[in-house]
Amino acid sequence: MASPRTTARIEDPALLCGRGRFLDDLDPLPGTLTAAIVRSPHPHARIRGVDLSRARAHPGVAAVVGPDEVLETLRPFPLSLKAPMPYYPTATDKARFVGEPIAVVVAGDRYAAEDAAELVTVDYAPLPAVVDIARALEPDAPRLHDGADGNVATDRTFHFGPVDEVFAAAEHVVSGEYEFPRYSSTPMECYSVIAEWQDEVDGPAITAWANFHGPFSMVPVIAGALGVPTSRVRLLVPADNGGSFGIKAGIYPYVALLALASKHAGRPVRWTEDRNEHLLASSAGSDRSMRFDAAVAADGTVQALRVDLIDNVGAYLRPPEPSTLYRCFGNITGAYDIDAVQIRSRAVVTNKTPTGLNRGFGGQQLYFGLERLMDKVAITCGLDPVEVRLRNLVRADEFPYRTATGGIYDSGDYPQAFELALKNADYPELRRRQQEARARGEYFGIGVATIVDPSATNIGYVGLATPADQRPPGRGKSGSTEHVRVSIDVNGIVSVLLGTVPQGQGHATVAQQVVADQLGLPLGMVRPVVEMDTATTPWTISSGSYSSRFAPLLTSALVEASERLAHTLRLAAGTMLGLDPADLVLAEGKIRHRDDPSRAVEFRHAAGMVHWDPGSLPDGTAARLYEEAAFTPPQAKAPSRDDQINSSLCYGFVAELVVCRIDPATLQLNVELVSTVHDAGTILNPTLLEGQVHGALAHAIGGALYEEMRYSESGQPTSATFMDYLCPTTAETTYELLSDHLETPSPLTRLGAKGCGEGSCMSLPVAIANAVADALEPSGVDITSLPLHGNVIHRLLGGETPENEREN
Repeated sequence: MASPRTTARIEDPALLCGRGRFLDDLDPLPGTLTAAIVRSPHPHARIRGVDLSRARAHPGVAAVVGPDEVLETLRPFPLSLKAPMPYYPTATDKARFVGEPIAVVVAGDRYAAEDAAELVTVDYAPLPAVVDIARALEPDAPRLHDGADGNVATDRTFHFGPVDEVFAAAEHVVSGEYEFPRYSSTPMECYSVIAEWQDEVDGPAITAWANFHGPFSMVPVIAGALGVPTSRVRLLVPADNGGSFGIKAGIYPYVALLALASKHAGRPVRWTEDRNEHLLASSAGSDRSMRFDAAVAADGTVQALRVDLIDNVGAYLRPPEPSTLYRCFGNITGAYDIDAVQIRSRAVVTNKTPTGLNRGFGGQQLYFGLERLMDKVAITCGLDPVEVRLRNLVRADEFPYRTATGGIYDSGDYPQAFELALKNADYPELRRRQQEARARGEYFGIGVATIVDPSATNIGYVGLATPADQRPPGRGKSGSTEHVRVSIDVNGIVSVLLGTVPQGQGHATVAQQVVADQLGLPLGMVRPVVEMDTATTPWTISSGSYSSRFAPLLTSALVEASERLAHTLRLAAGTMLGLDPADLVLAEGKIRHRDDPSRAVEFRHAAGMVHWDPGSLPDGTAARLYEEAAFTPPQAKAPSRDDQINSSLCYGFVAELVVCRIDPATLQLNVELVSTVHDAGTILNPTLLEGQVHGALAHAIGGALYEEMRYSESGQPTSATFMDYLCPTTAETTYELLSDHLETPSPLTRLGAKGCGEGSCMSLPVAIANAVADALEPSGVDITSLPLHGNVIHRLLGGETPENEREN
C-alpha cells in the first residue's frame, strides 16, 4: 500500500511561471481559421428562415453554416433514453433558449467573424416561454418539442420495500417541499475547440482538440451525431485545463458543430468561448423541485422514505442527462438506515440552457432535501438535530451495508466521524453561546449535515431512466473502468500515461507518488504524462475526470500495472544475483534480498537487462517493461431487473457543522465556523486532499449564498454577467475552518482510497441552510430553498420582495 506523503504538486512550477499548455497556447494546425457563433436572442421562437448571404459576402469570411447545413450533414445526438426531443448542436426548427447557436461564421480572424456574424438575418416567430418547473408540468404550458406529448422528458417510479404499510403504521409522517437553484462552475478557462474535418477515401475523419474533461462516453455521442464510427473521431485534450468541475462535459456539441464548420471552410477551425457566452449558454447544474416524506417512529428513527424529484434540464435532455436524477440512486437514503423507499424521478424541459454535470451533481440536490427533512424530523420528535441523526446513522458494524435501492456502502464509521466534527467544534459550548446570543436579540444558528459521498461512479445508473422491460437483455451498460499505461526505459526511468484528464486536482503528483512507492523508486525517476489523445492514450467508455474516480480507480490500475512490471524486474534481478525472485523486494532504487540488503542490483540495471540482454531471462519471461492495466471492479454492474443498482463503487462520508450569524440590522449573513470531517478511505496525499476540501467548501459557499442562474418569467437570463452572477471571493471564505479526517479504507480498491473532491459541495449548502433555519427559528421561518443572501432573508422575515427578485 502506498504511504501518505505530503508532497508538493509537480504541476505547479510550469503554471506559476506562465508555461502552462492550455488550448489557447497551442497552434497544432497551420492555417486554422476562427469561428464566431450567432445565438438566439429569444427563449422560444420558431425559425421561419435564415439568410446567410450577407455574412458569406463579407470580406475574409470562409464559410457560414446554418440550420440547413446542420440538418444536411448531422444527425441528432444519441440520447440516454428514447424521447421525441431531438437535439442538434444548433437550433433547426425552433430556438428553445436564449443563447442557443443558430449559425457559425468562419473567417480569418475573430474580428472579421464577429462582424460577419452581425450580418446573419434570422426570421423568428416568437413563442410563449416557460422556465418554471410547475408551469412546465401544466397541460396548457408552452410545449418545447412538437413531437412530444408534453414537457416531461422522463418519468419513472420505483418501490423498494413495504413503503405504504410502514407509512400507514408510522407514529409521525414528516414532509417537506424544497427547491434547489441552478448554478454553474465558472471555470477560469471557458470552452475552447479546434476541429478539422478531413474527407478521406474511406469516409470522413474528424480530429478535434478541446479542453474537454471527460467522461469519454461522450465520444460515441459525438460520432453518432457526425454519422461516423467512433474510430473516425480523434479527440485530443491538452495537458492543462483551466478548471471544469463537470461543466466542460457539455463542450461536445461544439466539437460536432466546429467539425461541420471545418467541412464547409475546408480548413481547421478554432473557437474560444467568451465569458458572456459561457454564462449564457454553456451548461449548468439542474435546478430541482422535490418533496420528501418520512415515516418516523416515536423515538425519531426514520422507517420509510418517499422521494419525489423533478429536475429542470433546460431546453433539451442533453446527454448525459438525466444523470443528475440517478447518480445518487444507490445512496438515496444518505447515511441513514432506512429499509423502505419509494422514488419518483422526473425531468422536464423548459426554455433554459440545457443542464449537465456540476461538481457533486445529484448529491447537492438530494442532500438539500434529505438533510432539511432530518431537521424537520428532529423538531417533530422534540429532539436535537444531532441526536436524531445519531439515532438513524448506519452503524460501523453494519458494513458492508446494502441500501434499499441497491447501493453497497463499502466501509465507514459514520457515528465516529460525526462525533469528531461535533467535538472539534465543541458543540455543547456552541449551544450555550447561542442561548446567550438569543437573549441579546441576535440571530445565531448552528447547522449540521451528514452525507454519503459516492465516488467511482458506475455509469450503468443512467439505464434506470428506461424501464426494465424496455432494456434489451445482454445490452446493459455498467462500469467503473479506468485504464493506464506504465513503461520503463533503458535507463530505468518510468513513464506513466493516464487514461484521464485532470482539471487541476494533482493527478500527475499522485500518479508519480503511487508508482514510485510501488516500484521502490525516488519520485524523480517517475514521469507522469497527462495529455489525452483518443488515438494513442489508453481509455475506456467510462474514462474521465468526473465523479471522483481518480483516487479509487486510476490508482488501482496504476498498482496493477506496477505489480506486473515489478514481477519482470524481480525475474531479471534474480538472474543477475542468482537468487529466487520471490525473495527480492524493490526499495530505494534497488532490487535487493529481503533479509540481506547487501545483495542488490540497481533498479536501472535490472531494467537495462530486460532491454539489452533479454536472452538471459528465464525461459517463458516476456522481455517487456511496458504494461497496460484496466481496473474493472466487479461490483459495478448494470441495473437489476427490479431496478436496484450499486451506482458507485465507493462511498465516503462527510459530517459538517456550521455556525452562522445574521446581523439584525443589515440581515448580512456571515458564516463564522465550519467544522468538517471527511472519510475518504486511505489518504494518499494529505496536502492534495485538504486542497480538495477547501475548494469544495468555496464552491459550496457560492451555491449556498450567492450563485444562481436566474431567468425572468419571459425566459430572458438575468444573470449572464459577473455583475449579476455573483461568485464568492477570498473575502467570503474567511470563516474559521476546522478540518479533520477519519480513515476507513475501502476493501474494493487497491490502496483503500475513495474520492473526496465533491463531498463538501453536497454537504455544506444544506448545513448552511440548517444553520440559517436554526438562527431564524424564533421567528418561525422555514428554509426551503437556496441561495440565502440578504434579500432572501429580508423576504423570509416579512419584508417586501424586491422587483429583481421576482424571477425564476
